[in-house]
Amino acid sequence: MNDVSSLGSLSDRSLLIVDSEKSFVARFSREMQLRGYQVDVAETAKAGLEAIENDPPAFAVVDLRFVDGNGLDLIAALAKRRPDARGVVVTGYANIATAVAALKLGAADYLAKPAEFDDIERALRADALSSVTLPENPMSPDRVRWEHIQRIYEQCSHNVSETARRLSMHRRTLQRILAKRAPR
Repeated sequence: MNDVSSLGSLSDRSLLIVDSEKSFVARFSREMQLRGYQVDVAETAKAGLEAIENDPPAFAVVDLRFVDGNGLDLIAALAKRRPDARGVVVTGYANIATAVAALKLGAADYLAKPAEFDDIERALRADALSSVTLPENPMSPDRVRWEHIQRIYEQCSHNVSETARRLSMHRRTLQRILAKRAPR
């Protein structure tokens, strides 16, 4: 999939990545440049909106949550400014409600982090009418819940009390969950 010629007849390969996770952005932008895309990066919703307004890209990969806004606003702005653009939401806070909202606003796809770069590119390039293929080994609901708890725990600098407060969970319950191994 790393073959630049796999982009076919796409003449405009401009890609906007809007995400505040620096390590993801660095790796993903480097990989997409190797695949023949002209990559522009924004770390905030405001910067992403400005980039879309000034020079709307053919492709966009946006996170859902930012300190100064959300990715749904970016998807809506992209769809309004350039209706033929393909925007994909890639988020660590995936849920059905935001997935539906993103697709209604014009997103081509909605992927949960961690997502493989090949999967993101496939979503960017996929024909709008192509059928959706289910993953071979989807995560169980218990695994999704566990990963969400781990993500919040990391955001709280491993503070159990703060994590429990954010998750509206009793501290002892959270401690029991954190002591267990990750579900499959």
